[in-house]
Amino acid sequence: MPNQSSSAKLQPDVPDYYYLTNFVTALRWVSARYDDLLNDDELQFIAGFARLPLTSQALLVRLVMRKGPHFRLDKLNYPEIGNVDQAAEPLLAAGWIDGAAQLTVQELIPLLRKDEVIKAFPHVEALRSLKKQDMLPALVEAYSESKSFSRWSANVTVLYTLVIGDLCDRLRLMFFGNLHQTWSEFVLADLGILRYEQVPLSAESRGFFCRSDLEQYQLLWQCRKDLEANVSLSDILSRLDDFHSVNPYLVTRHARLLFKIARQLERDGSHEQALDLYQRSSYDGSCQRRIRILEKLERYDQAYALASLAYDSPESDAEKQLIGRALARLGRKLRLPIQPANRPVAEQRIDLTLCYPQAGSVEQVVRDHLTTAEAPVHYVENTLINSLFGLLCWEAIFAPLPGAFFHPFHSGPVDLLAPDFYRRRAEHFASCFAWLETDDYKHRIRDTYRSKTGVQSPFVFWGALDENLLELALDCLPPAHLRVWFERLLTDIKANRAGMPDLIQFWPQEKRYRMIEVKGPGDRLQDNQRRWLALCAQHAMPVNVCYVQWADT
Repeated sequence: MPNQSSSAKLQPDVPDYYYLTNFVTALRWVSARYDDLLNDDELQFIAGFARLPLTSQALLVRLVMRKGPHFRLDKLNYPEIGNVDQAAEPLLAAGWIDGAAQLTVQELIPLLRKDEVIKAFPHVEALRSLKKQDMLPALVEAYSESKSFSRWSANVTVLYTLVIGDLCDRLRLMFFGNLHQTWSEFVLADLGILRYEQVPLSAESRGFFCRSDLEQYQLLWQCRKDLEANVSLSDILSRLDDFHSVNPYLVTRHARLLFKIARQLERDGSHEQALDLYQRSSYDGSCQRRIRILEKLERYDQAYALASLAYDSPESDAEKQLIGRALARLGRKLRLPIQPANRPVAEQRIDLTLCYPQAGSVEQVVRDHLTTAEAPVHYVENTLINSLFGLLCWEAIFAPLPGAFFHPFHSGPVDLLAPDFYRRRAEHFASCFAWLETDDYKHRIRDTYRSKTGVQSPFVFWGALDENLLELALDCLPPAHLRVWFERLLTDIKANRAGMPDLIQFWPQEKRYRMIEVKGPGDRLQDNQRRWLALCAQHAMPVNVCYVQWADT
């Protein structure tokens, strides 16, 4: 569930070399924490970078932060750098950029304008009548060689090619612990666009502990990109045979990737191969998918035996719900006594017939229909309960445990979705929940709301929570109910952050509330919604399901 953050625009009044300052900060951070992992090339780069002239440092960082690796000189215009040719000379001498890289025609065409392509290939008459996007197919078969940019297109401009992109990506990986965050995180933080909790970090705070960890991360990253690009699954799996790590962070990523590949194999009808891969993956849902495949393959005895074991010790309520259904189906096929299933919760219904809206969702229409001055209705879905949890338990969520944080730009702990997330912080959460025993929890939540407003959190939705809604919630939601919801969240954060009712109605004078799940015509309750409704029913929490029909249909 993504956090909501400000969409403010970048302001122009930033220091000229802000990006260089940030890059140097990252290099110092990496040097201090990963000196034992850096190889000779990386050590030489860090030392050599410090000796460069200021403008050369700035140019290199500009190239590193842009999409490359090829850059036309006439597109490089930075007032603080000035003469780019002069700034590039030390980088060329160091071999960090190349002024004569060999390009294929496939690499060349995206770098040229349409008129430049026609000029570079004057003998190909057909180009004049083609659109730019159709030029490459007309050239690729006839021109298979590689040449420098100047030889392909004389007198157009100079081309610089970044040679050390991979090296800089490794340094970025060491700093962030991942490759999906970019250097722009510094800029967004500097300008206040994104604010992060400042968790105390020791010199030992890092995501990787040996050189192999870096290599294994890069292997998983490339394999995942190849999976998204529809590269042969057998090729990806053959490379994954080389994966080996005891780093929990990497083991989890590996298990998730195996699950994704197995899911694709299952869709492709390669059931036996998918079955084997699910068995190798410890990722949530793997066991349930194995049961489903065994059922498809009509191995009902095996499926029933596996489902029976899993049902007795499920990884989550979601899995237990799915496996319970599988046991019922399999029991019928095997002519076994059917175990009594949990009866569906009797819904407290609201039935409405409303005019079809010209704009807005069905939830907004119901909100506007039910709200009154004495009993306002808010469209909150998953945002309110998650936010209250995040505010009360802020210190527990951001506790500086080993392996949870290793740079200043974490929106939440790295192990947020790990099976032992709650267990590792049990004492911290117990302290937070103790506040619910007195009215002091309200002060705690209010204080966190005011002191942390806008700071990134995996639970708090700042854009959906204003002070009015916060005060209504604190006045009308009993702390016993808050504790039930919060403890439920911690049993399975990934699944239980979603599925909460759409609307909440408050009666401030009576200090009570009700939640309302809205269903339009033809819509029905999803599994995670049923689980939340069952929880509310179990603890006598007021919740209704509102079924809407349109008057004009």
